[in-house]
Order: sequence, then structure tokens, then C-alpha cells
Amino acid sequence: MKHLHYLGTWLLTILVLGACVPATAPGQSGDTPAISQGQAPIQRTLVILARGEPPSIAAKPLQAFSGSLLGPVRMFNAMLDYKDEREAIHPYLAEALPELNTSSWQVFPDGTMQTTYRLRPGLTWHDGTPLTADDFVFGWTVYSTAELGASTSAPVGQMAEVLAPDPGTVTITWRRLYPDAAGMDMGFQALPAHILRDPLQRLDAESFINLPFWTRDYVGLGAYRVTEWVPGSEIDAVAFVGHALGKPKIEQVRILFTPDPNTALALMLSGDAHFAADYVFFHEEGATLEQEWQAREVEGVVDYAPALLRLTAIQHRADAASPRALADPRIRRALAYGIDNQAAVDVTTGGRGLATYTVTSPRSPMFKAVEAAIPSRRYDPRMVQQLFEEAGFSKGPQGFFVGPGGEPFRVEYATDGGPSPERENSIYVDSLRQAGVDAFSYVIPIVQLRDLQARSLRPGLSNGAIGAKALGFFISAEVPRPENRWAGNNRGGWSNPEYDRLWQTFDTALEPRDRERSTAEMERLLYDDTAVIPNMFTVVVNARAATLKGPKLRTTPESANGILDVHTWEWIR
Repeated sequence: MKHLHYLGTWLLTILVLGACVPATAPGQSGDTPAISQGQAPIQRTLVILARGEPPSIAAKPLQAFSGSLLGPVRMFNAMLDYKDEREAIHPYLAEALPELNTSSWQVFPDGTMQTTYRLRPGLTWHDGTPLTADDFVFGWTVYSTAELGASTSAPVGQMAEVLAPDPGTVTITWRRLYPDAAGMDMGFQALPAHILRDPLQRLDAESFINLPFWTRDYVGLGAYRVTEWVPGSEIDAVAFVGHALGKPKIEQVRILFTPDPNTALALMLSGDAHFAADYVFFHEEGATLEQEWQAREVEGVVDYAPALLRLTAIQHRADAASPRALADPRIRRALAYGIDNQAAVDVTTGGRGLATYTVTSPRSPMFKAVEAAIPSRRYDPRMVQQLFEEAGFSKGPQGFFVGPGGEPFRVEYATDGGPSPERENSIYVDSLRQAGVDAFSYVIPIVQLRDLQARSLRPGLSNGAIGAKALGFFISAEVPRPENRWAGNNRGGWSNPEYDRLWQTFDTALEPRDRERSTAEMERLLYDDTAVIPNMFTVVVNARAATLKGPKLRTTPESANGILDVHTWEWIR
């Protein structure tokens, strides 16, 4: 089988790494000759490495899974619109985006809205069946079915109805003002009614969610269509002639599931793989790949995008926090000054990440408003001491802060397991200890990673990563509680009515300036109360063969993720 060929290549490469045997140039497999000047283009299969096997390749899957597995999903899907690497929105299946205060985007006195799209003519599904507006109506029927689990997710939860006035027109009515109505990206997709209508009517929810349609039998609208799916190994696909933005320039693609970074390194070094998608490599592997390519005098490109926010949550629940002094905002502020974010950036990303004191990325269009609203905050042991002393603490005989009664201030700093997060965590702990705070590391056992209650009730500090729309993670509705089965992103339990109001304003503001103003005010509240401690924007790493042209680099957490604009990729002679 094909995957055995790659395993053999990996083993062979591992044997020769230490001997510095010259590698095949990236983009040239052992059985594919190099393209010399004047030769006709040689048909090569583009081999893409993905972190693992996704449980679904739908744009909006019905079952939740790790975002690190989403890389290939865009290749098989097309939506009404799409977001690019710079956060800009473009029409995709639609001829144009709705424009506010026109017939394509109407706002009504009761606070509801309506958006209208005209579909590009002549669109078809991968199986050749014509795409019509009824497929979007059917998609909304599926996603708004509560038993299937996506009915409250954005933007479906904000939709009141999806209609098809004619086969080429999609009309969406909205329950409320929703500024992202013209930028839904992968949040809403059409589904092939000719395939799924009958199963939806006769199957229970679990059976419908587990249909092979969502994987090996997937029929989508994207640049590539699936031809073979080898479970646990790979997906083979071919260019879709009917793709809305034009047929891809590369005819064949193979996606290999490579959870082991050493295997991925070997495949890139041997030239048997041409592109490593998000989360296949982290900074360390990216740097190793660059060094190996340089040593072998082989060209290749490793891109580092500071596009994933890492922050430190603080336990705010009075019955769970330890030490109890975490309830004092001066203590929380002191801890923020005692964490050396820049040192973590230097060590864990080779200086390619961005140290931050805000949830909003410095590369975001919103950052100017945020920067004007709050002062910068950097590692400063003097401020740590000043704030602890204001709260009634002093240095004890061991150099750590103790309370008025001599009780020690000792705080847990929890993190997920793994070389990179543990290394980052140790830097934060060391910087706190150097500033007089008796902090200690706690690595969350693997068995507890799915225990939402245990994760929400960690007593002190917890380091982790969050993705797009991060400011929405800190509203009261996102606090994990027993009544919501401990689901929610606001694990520290911080709650502020004014922040909730600002988020509601942001989430319904149709004018960009109003959104900027709300963003700055939310950041100010988080900063003043030290609700959380933003640490850095760590890097998302991609690697590509020098013979491959087209992959694009993300800029912020709000940028589109995954494999972007793959239909434009091409081989370089």
C-alpha cells in the first residue's frame, strides 16, 4: 500500500540523517525526475502533511474535534464567502458580498436583518449535480436541528430562516444585528440535499453524524474532490474542474496523516512531501528542518506566523482559588508584572513570536485603538514588590512573599503536557520566583485533559492557548458551571456585567468604528482587573518545498486558518 512506501522512506531517511547524505530536492520524489529548462511540465502529486485524521471534512462539522486537525478542510469546501490570510472577506460561491444599507443587506426597525446572495451561475457539486439555493436551505435545516448539536453555534444560532426565492438566490433572515453576516466563512455551508435529505429523515442523530458521507464519501464544492480515503493513513484527491474560483493548477493531491513530527521531518527532507500544514511542526521542528536543508544545500521555506494566543488564566472563584489573595486585583496585577513573556518568546519561538499584554494581536487592524486605551505592561520585579507590599505582603526569610500573619503566598501554575508548553511554563515559574513569588509548576495529566470540571477548578494559574474571537471567551455566559456540564471557555470564572454589555455591543455593532471602540473598552477592563494575563502570540509553523509556489502565511488569530487558496498553488520549474 502507498503508506508503506512512505514508512520505508522515513526509515531510510532516519538512517542517513547522521551521515549527511545529500537529499533529493524538495518537490522531487525518488521516482520523479527534476524538471529541466525546456521540458514540458511533469505531472506530480502534491503531498501535504496534516497533523492527524479529521473525523469530518465538512466546512462546519457536526462533531467537535481539535482545531489542529482542521488543516485540510478548506480544500474540499466552498462557502458563500471566504476569509483570507489578512482577515479580508471575499465572495466565493456568491457573485458579491452583501452591502450594508442596500437591498442585499437590510436592517429593520425591530433589530432583525436580511442578507441576500446571488450565486455564481453554473456551479455544481463534486458529483456533477447542480448547486442551487435549496442546498443552502437544506444546510440550514441540518445545522439548526438541535439534536445534531450545531444549532446554537455562530452564525447558525443567529439565523431565523434561510430561504430560496429562486434557484440562484439565497436569502437569510437574522434574529438580531449580526456584523459578521457578510463574512461567515466556514461557519455556514450548503449541504447536498440530493444525498442527505433521505438520511436526515430516517436516521437518528448519532447515525446521521457518523455517516461515511462526512469522510470517505464526502461530496463538496471545494477545489479538490476525494478519490480515496485510507483510514489512519491518507486522503487522495483530484482537482475539481467545476471549482467556483477556477480549476486548481495542480491536478493531484495526497494528504498524509502525520502526528509524529519526526516522520514529518523525514518526509520533508527526503522530498516525498511538499507542504506541512498547521501544527505538524512547532518552532523546534521548523528550526531543525531549516538547519538540515541548509546543511544539505537544499532550498526550502519554513514560515512562522505569530497567530495563536497563549495566555494565563487566573482562578477567580472564591471557593476554588488558592491562595485566597488571588481575589485581590493588586496581587493579580503583580503576577502579571512577574511573568517574563519576552523570555518565553525568545526560548520557545526563537524570537519569532510576539510578546503581548493584550488579547488583541499587535498585527490586528483593531490594535491601534487598543494601544491608545491601555499602557504597555512588561516584566518588572520592582512593580511586583510594590504591589505585593501595597496588599500587605513582605519578603520572608527565603526571599518569597508572605502575608501579614506570616502565611506564605504559594501559587500553582498549571499547563498541558508536552515539551513546548512545559518549557514555556517553566520560564514563567522561574521569572515569578526570581521576583519573589513562590510559584510551582503542575503538569495536567493526560487523563484530566477531557475532565472539564477539573480543568475549570485548578486553584491558581493555568497556561493555555485560545483561537479567534478570543474577547468573547471572557463573558459570563462562557463560565463553566455544573448546570452547563462545565462547558465554556472562561475557565477562570471571571465575570463582569460591564464587560458582558460591551461584548453584546461589539457583537451587534455593524460599523467598524463602533467595534474598535468596544474592543478597546473590553481590553481596558481585562487589563485593569487583570482578569487574565496575555502572554504571547506563539507561532504557527508551515513548511514548503522550494519548488512549490502559492502557500500563504497567516497574520493574526482572526485570519483564515488551514490550507489557503490551494487552487492557486503551482509548481515552479
